[in-house]
Amino acid sequence: MGVEMEEATRKTTLPLKEALFLGFCAVFILFTRAALRLHLGIPGHAMFFTLFFLMLARACVPYRFASSFVGLLSGVMVVVLGLGKGGPLIMLKFVLPAIVVDIGVMLVPIVFGSYLLCALLAALAASTKMIDTYVVDSLVGMEQAIIFQHALLKASGGVFFGVIGSLLIPPVVRKLRAYGVV
Repeated sequence: MGVEMEEATRKTTLPLKEALFLGFCAVFILFTRAALRLHLGIPGHAMFFTLFFLMLARACVPYRFASSFVGLLSGVMVVVLGLGKGGPLIMLKFVLPAIVVDIGVMLVPIVFGSYLLCALLAALAASTKMIDTYVVDSLVGMEQAIIFQHALLKASGGVFFGVIGSLLIPPVVRKLRAYGVV
């Protein structure tokens, strides 16, 4: 009876080891965001590490909304620390791709074993940058044609860097599984 109760509790709670891993992924997103505040003139370069850690979190922690939790946690930290322009709307840059990653893994559970599937999932997740840019530009009062071009430019850079970051996931997950970490 005690073992059944412990199994039921484990399914509804997040173990400390996995919660710490998700917290570290969120902190690493925050650190890379702070480190990449350099004005490189390349739109979307921060999506490389953002998608890498969002996908790594979901690949290593078998809970449905692990990536969304990391995205929300890192978005809240960015807002609290003031690392971006846009106030609370900056959370969209973290939460929307995380939700896409979680939904993609729910639909195709074997996504982290394939380079192609990881790249497709990252492209979908990074394309949410278009929504974020559209919302912010609309609130500022830009014209629709300019908003669309600006959102498309930002999203294409984000997709490029997100796909490159996602291509690191299959070998990293394979190594983590081989060493028994995951």
